[in-house]
Amino acid sequence: MTVHIGAAPGKIAPTVLMPGDPYRAKWAAETFLKDAKLVNEVRGMLGFTGTWNGNPVTIQGSGMGMPSLSIYANELISEYDVQTLIRIGSCGGMQAHVGIRDVIIAMTASTITSPSSAIFREFNFAPTADWSLLRAAVAAAETRDTKTHVGGIYSSDVFYAERPDLDEQMVRHGILGVEMEAAELYTLAARHGRRALAVLTVSDHLQTGEALPSEDREKTFGDMVEIALEAAFT
Repeated sequence: MTVHIGAAPGKIAPTVLMPGDPYRAKWAAETFLKDAKLVNEVRGMLGFTGTWNGNPVTIQGSGMGMPSLSIYANELISEYDVQTLIRIGSCGGMQAHVGIRDVIIAMTASTITSPSSAIFREFNFAPTADWSLLRAAVAAAETRDTKTHVGGIYSSDVFYAERPDLDEQMVRHGILGVEMEAAELYTLAARHGRRALAVLTVSDHLQTGEALPSEDREKTFGDMVEIALEAAFT
């Protein structure tokens, strides 16, 4: 057990999917895992362990933002020896050709600042996905009808941003979408020699103003979860 994860030793799988929303973790575990059992509910941040195609998998909520994600990822790595961490979450579309419900597989995750920024000081570290996971996720996505994009995303440390000038530059430089966690996840995975990936569903769009209702954000992202699971065990 850790400060934030109440699972007993051996109850967390080597592969963990990390949605931000704990209720999305519950939905994904009940929908995709066999014999899923609740292994963590500290602070309401639900975690479940079961199997997918015979492979042990944990789906653990990470909360909102890089500081929260950092807590759970650090404890999963240091105390439970997790080897593969895949973020499954929603994001905002930034390019005109990226639509609502499209899937984005994040090759890179740019950010202004993260919990790891103090370590690097003046150095601009470039957080990237694990190549084996990225390649497997793209292959899994190609077998589906879901429109999928592969490229760079932006991990913001604020939800209510007031930087239209920054948005303009990100669009100009091809950033596909914006979310709040992946850059720190990729950085921690690099630091500890683990595999990490973010597979995201576009839930709203910064240019068009379109948005999915909250219920759809929790329960209709099946392709994203299946792509993540296939990537983890390919």
